[in-house]
Amino acid sequence: MRATALLDAVRLRLAEAGAQPTTRSVAAALRATRPPLGGDDVLDAVRVLRSELVGAGPLDHLLNEPDVTDVLVNGPDEVWVDRGVGLQRVPGVRFPDIGAVRHLAHRLATAAGRRLDDARPWVDARLPNGTRLHAVLPPIAAGCTHISLRISRPRPFTLAELVAGGALPPAGADLLAAVLNARLSLLISGGTGTGKTTLLAALLGLVGPGERIVLAEDSAELRPDHPHVVRLQGRPPNQEGLGELTLRDLVRQALRMRPDRLVVGEVRGAEVVDLLAALNTGHEGGCGTVHANTAADVPARLEALGSLAGLDRFSLHSQLRAALDVIIHLVRDTGTGLRRVAEIHLLTGDEHGLAVTTPAVTFTADGSCEPGPGWERLRQRCAIRGVELPGRLR
Repeated sequence: MRATALLDAVRLRLAEAGAQPTTRSVAAALRATRPPLGGDDVLDAVRVLRSELVGAGPLDHLLNEPDVTDVLVNGPDEVWVDRGVGLQRVPGVRFPDIGAVRHLAHRLATAAGRRLDDARPWVDARLPNGTRLHAVLPPIAAGCTHISLRISRPRPFTLAELVAGGALPPAGADLLAAVLNARLSLLISGGTGTGKTTLLAALLGLVGPGERIVLAEDSAELRPDHPHVVRLQGRPPNQEGLGELTLRDLVRQALRMRPDRLVVGEVRGAEVVDLLAALNTGHEGGCGTVHANTAADVPARLEALGSLAGLDRFSLHSQLRAALDVIIHLVRDTGTGLRRVAEIHLLTGDEHGLAVTTPAVTFTADGSCEPGPGWERLRQRCAIRGVELPGRLR
């Protein structure tokens, strides 16, 4: 019996019995089809069939590998993974055809409670196990459905684990902990896949247990190890174009929920105006992430986002200088693929009243820390909040 026919037969028997696709029910349905398989082959077939019914099919074992952070599908025989050292092709993993890739994308979208069809040919959602799903159907994706899966760890990294992995030196971890304890408002910047969310979750785990953290995210991704976390998640519009909940809606609601720490998972639109307004009205210690090539590019990036809400340039920069204290920038080294903290910048103003950044600390690839022009100012800002930084970096 061909694999597709066997899968259809098992699916039909499960539907007729009204049974959930557990290992036992799949094995029973498989035996009922009387396939010409031996004992070990039956066990293998059960695992494969169950992954096709409720898992990620050929991708299941990749998603279960502890060092895999991303799985990307560009075609039936084009599967790539990231194990922390850059993308690598996996030649031994393939789908039967392009239809199987599309079928998997549909099934994963359904599991996430999202729509994926010709009318809405893309989806960005969170699977029940925490994995982030993005899929695009043809004709937007040329030739074949494209699937991107970013795996969520069962628990967030700690700063100590990030130090052990080379993401920052011990002195850098102490410095970031001090910035957090001083309740300075901060943004973590960097390109795609540099570890912004990972670092933010690790920092939030250091927040005092008596503080209330309110998260606003398009897709629930942050899972800080903290006893008091409230999560707000956006929602796309339904088929009639109604019911959308934007990140800006979530930020406004979060402000009414008595947050000690207001966190925006990723600042990507007009919500930057509400975030800056919140940080300017007593909500100290707020934080989030933003895409930017360098720390120095963050003010220009936020200026562009503020324009989406109709805020003029000088108003945005005025609020930005008053609201935001620190920018932590991450990079991914070209040769090794290592994700690491590269710089800490302070936000200051220039002679024209525009927000600019000043390097306070630079972390080199070999783990050393070099103070910059903004180091003394950073020490002073922390001292005002009762947190003493060392006189010089180790």
